[in-house]
Amino acid sequence: MATGVQMAGTDMVESRLAHGLIAEIIPDLNAAEALWRRLETEPAALGTPYQRFDWVSAYLHATGQVEHARIVIVRNADGRPRLLMPLTLQREHGLRIARTVGDTHANYHMPLFATRDAAALPPSSIVTALIQAGRANGIDAYTLKHQPRMWDGAANPLAATGEPEASDAYGLMLGPDPEATVRRVFSADARKKLRSKEKRLIEAHGAIAYRRAGTPGEAQRLLAAFYAQKSARFAVMGISDPYADPAIRAFLAAASTGAEPAMEVHALCLIESGRVLATFGGAVSDRRFSGMMTAFDADPEIARYSPGDLLLQHLVRDQTDRGRQGFDLGVGEARYKASICDETISLVETVIPVTLRGRTYGAVRGSLTRTKRRIKRDPRLYAVLKRLRALRRRP
Repeated sequence: MATGVQMAGTDMVESRLAHGLIAEIIPDLNAAEALWRRLETEPAALGTPYQRFDWVSAYLHATGQVEHARIVIVRNADGRPRLLMPLTLQREHGLRIARTVGDTHANYHMPLFATRDAAALPPSSIVTALIQAGRANGIDAYTLKHQPRMWDGAANPLAATGEPEASDAYGLMLGPDPEATVRRVFSADARKKLRSKEKRLIEAHGAIAYRRAGTPGEAQRLLAAFYAQKSARFAVMGISDPYADPAIRAFLAAASTGAEPAMEVHALCLIESGRVLATFGGAVSDRRFSGMMTAFDADPEIARYSPGDLLLQHLVRDQTDRGRQGFDLGVGEARYKASICDETISLVETVIPVTLRGRTYGAVRGSLTRTKRRIKRDPRLYAVLKRLRALRRRP
């Protein structure tokens, strides 16, 4: 039987269940910070870079959602934290929906597990704890997008009953030796072609350098180049630019600065002029680089040398050299992803209804997710959808 408990300093509700789990919902980002950061640094912790405190905090502050933050912590009966999951509580069609943080700017929304053993908790036990806490906090349903079925070899219990999403993500494991990893990831033919393109690029335009933003000023300069490159690309495609939003730009600026930034920005540049030829940004943790965004200079005099591929090869070498073990290129299909990645990261959306109205919402949401996947996976249906979108955008 669930019991509400008021705790000093926080409005915290605990749900004590027969199996011993305790679900807490903390409506204060700062109140959860100390525990959150401690869990991040646990050697046995299991999580993605998108659930780092600094990444989530930067996103919530920049987008004005801090007051909607709800931090879920599931503990054992003895009070030991097993998992932490940042959410926002939003009203949709008269319902109160707890959503994962970051929208499409986060590739993965898996909880931060204190240990790999914590990820082996029975899914039903975690769900029951979440439902009890949701009832006590007036939540109608949880919508948990981009839940990877597996992460670093461990099953994600919150993905057990989810609906497969329209797109998967793609990644690879890095090795201990940078050059050996590059040889494994890029074929001999690919490396030969990239060496030739790099040589011809230098002959035509001068010496090049690979940069990783190390100061706020450099991060802003590289991000400005990314915005220009991406805006030009979206204009050609005839679609709106999500990076034009000042709030998202503020988030990326905040996430890419600090002593241990939540996001890294890399670029390929011409040394003499400083011209940025390609950009790549990704969320980072001690063990992983997760690609969030990439763009390149579309000028034919530059694009012919494949600056994005040159930068990607350097990025794989750099991340391996710095000791990261995992590398992924995020959600969605693309040629450059298929060419180097040997792991498909299957994603699901998990909806956990709490109330009767939440069950209705979950049924509708599940139907929409299945429809999106069917359209995206059927080339003919997807082509029709793109034509319809193009017609809607015409003046």
